[in-house]
Amino acid sequence: MGAVVVGYVPKPEGEAAVTQGIAEAKLRDAKLIVVNSHRGGREFDDAASARSAKTLGALEQKLKESGLEYDVRQLVRGFEPAEDLIGIAEDSGAELIVIGLRRRTPVGKLILGSNAQRILLDAPCPVLAVKVD
Repeated sequence: MGAVVVGYVPKPEGEAAVTQGIAEAKLRDAKLIVVNSHRGGREFDDAASARSAKTLGALEQKLKESGLEYDVRQLVRGFEPAEDLIGIAEDSGAELIVIGLRRRTPVGKLILGSNAQRILLDAPCPVLAVKVD
């Protein structure tokens, strides 16, 4: 059984990535690995940790309802999210990485987010970038 790795942030683009990741994992009969990565440091204090735990609880419910085999990994270890996603995709032999992208202004479209760009360029497998409806 292969794996589909999804980059998750508690924002509309993260929700869109999870929704598409579920659909892709069902199509491929694959395990779903959802990665929520934080750099850590002062910005990720007790309050941020509590908010993240609440958000991940709602995510777990959505994943249970999908009927898929899944794993949720919350990482707070000082790496960039791109490093975490690429590393997990390599370690799991992922068939696909799914990331969410936010809408950008015409000028903003010239510059893709640094994590998204790194994932697209360095991923060991195909990457599906999903926009919010």
